[in-house]
Amino acid sequence: MVQEINKRKTEHIHLCLTENVEGVNKSTGLEGISFIHNALPEINFSDIDLRTTFLGKQLKAPFLVSSMTGGSELATTINQNLAKAAEQKGWVMALGSTRAFVESDAHKDSFTVKELAPSVPLIANLGAVQLNYGYGVDECQTIIDKTGADSLVLHLNSLQEIVQDEGDLNFADLLPKIEKICRTLDVPVGAKEVGFGIDGTVAQKLYDAGIAYIDVAGAGGTSWSQVEKLRSQDPLRKAAAEAFNGWGIPTKDCIVSVKKHVDGVPVVASGGMKTGVDAAKAITIGADIVGFARSLLEAATKSDEAVIQVMEQIEFELKMTMFGIGARTLEDLKNTQRVEIMGTSLLGK
Repeated sequence: MVQEINKRKTEHIHLCLTENVEGVNKSTGLEGISFIHNALPEINFSDIDLRTTFLGKQLKAPFLVSSMTGGSELATTINQNLAKAAEQKGWVMALGSTRAFVESDAHKDSFTVKELAPSVPLIANLGAVQLNYGYGVDECQTIIDKTGADSLVLHLNSLQEIVQDEGDLNFADLLPKIEKICRTLDVPVGAKEVGFGIDGTVAQKLYDAGIAYIDVAGAGGTSWSQVEKLRSQDPLRKAAAEAFNGWGIPTKDCIVSVKKHVDGVPVVASGGMKTGVDAAKAITIGADIVGFARSLLEAATKSDEAVIQVMEQIEFELKMTMFGIGARTLEDLKNTQRVEIMGTSLLGK
């Protein structure tokens, strides 16, 4: 089983690096948002402040290295480079699924990166469906103890599991088990999708169960049904995955829906985020933190310096957007009226 997981994780990385694994005819929806240029911003670019807080820790920027990988030799290189870069740039660092780490210490260095990123929040990750396959509070606590993580995020990946040849398909009655983890574990527990999105109705149920933050992981970026289609040896699953290549809730719609239904829950916007302009749009409509994954992946196979270069580009683009509308702080950005959403301007309202 452990060998099988390690092999799968390596295949996932290679496919994300070399194949077109984005959904077809599906976007984040952020193209429907545009900013209204402010010719007189009345701020000094050097005074623009990206600092914020998340999970009780100060961040230099409102960004998260989204959960990607763990449990293989290549994953060790990637996660160590990401952790070093996250520490230097003050981003949240999230690990890929830690199931392999519970079951074996093989490639444990891909998960034990806390000492490389001691000052930023570290998030461990587990598939929520594992709560129906023998995992409970003890296993979740083991994950926290072994990784030193500040939080656990439970990922919801039902369609990925269906297409995966070795997928776990029993998603019945998970909510009470999720609630037990939230109420018992000694760190905050979040929930995330993996590229098909979380809407406000589901977010409300999760929040009521004790989930501390929602990572919407909407459609418009990597489609994990497409990734698993490329791995699958089953003609039935491969054909079915093709029929679902446009499935999912666009990231923009996820953010708006969650903010409408759940008051006060921190929202992480991920799913198809590529630039600092994307991040600015997400923050404007309600996101608190913005997650990047595939944008960082190739650089992470090389060095932490290469990752930092990508991070700095994203940060510069966010600052440039804020300068272009005269927003000095993230709070100013959240409250700006210099934005058009689907052709409707908020300016002057």
